[in-house]
Amino acid sequence: MKHIITGGDGFLGTELAKKLVARGEKVLAIDIKKTESPHYDDIDFMMVDITDKAALETVPVDADDIVYHFAARLLVPIIKRADRQEYFWSVLYQGTENLLDYLEQKTGCRKVIYYTTDMVYGHTVENPRPESHPRVPLGPYGNAKYQSELLCEKYRERGFNITLFRPRLIIGPGRLGILESLFKLIDKNLPVPTIGGGRNFYQFISVSDCADICLAAVEKGVPNEAYNVGSLGAPRVRALLNTLIKSVGSKSIVVPTPAFAVKFVLAILDKLNIPLLDPEQYLIADETCILSMEKAKNELDWEPKDSDSDMLLAAYVSWKESLKGDGSGS
Repeated sequence: MKHIITGGDGFLGTELAKKLVARGEKVLAIDIKKTESPHYDDIDFMMVDITDKAALETVPVDADDIVYHFAARLLVPIIKRADRQEYFWSVLYQGTENLLDYLEQKTGCRKVIYYTTDMVYGHTVENPRPESHPRVPLGPYGNAKYQSELLCEKYRERGFNITLFRPRLIIGPGRLGILESLFKLIDKNLPVPTIGGGRNFYQFISVSDCADICLAAVEKGVPNEAYNVGSLGAPRVRALLNTLIKSVGSKSIVVPTPAFAVKFVLAILDKLNIPLLDPEQYLIADETCILSMEKAKNELDWEPKDSDSDMLLAAYVSWKESLKGDGSGS
């Protein structure tokens, strides 16, 4: 048996591969790129684009293998609105369809672990959000993920075991995304604006915890279920930011802003094709979007280990170290 990771060169794929190797497992990573990393000494790699059916069918898959589907396109960098539908759909939905079709038609493999997103939920209707929360995504990214979930549900009816994970924002050393702008403000001792008053609660999840819950799902036989993936004890946005500012010795202050006005301006900029944030990000920026972790705890015997404040600090420290490496640091 081997473990096949699509998006295997990415943030989560790399983390999971390292943990699998530490357990003595055989790993095959597939991706459209390959970075320099010592863990490639211990795993196999294939350059494959999952949107290319012919290329995907060159991947050797056996009946007892487990496939981890992480290949994706993210909300960062920000894509102009006219390009978003095709940009996300081609990989998030069509790539998923290509993978499942190949597994069904050409292999006997029926076990898949797939990371989608909590953005399939859209606005918060029930807090904390259970896995049964309505799925009403707010844009093409969340919708492509939602439609791919529905696709997975159809393949479950055809004999697949597919575990779906819906994570909050995955962070850790080496992963920045929308956090880079925040870190730059704090590093320069500049004011840090929030969308709204910053009294809403905010939840991250560490890449290490994301990899661990995959291992937990494998141990449980890859259940045909969806699970939220987030931290425990999430703080309010204002407290989270103030903790980071204090921890790194910055003189920045957190500045609340009127959410409706900021969202209006961001929407105008988006229509003018000069987006600063994706609408799926700013439309819920002042909401409490906390995922319930009860189902994962009860069914997978798993709980996250890393706190939101520790995760954010680790990401900041890693960012500062990267500045020294490229000559940008002090």
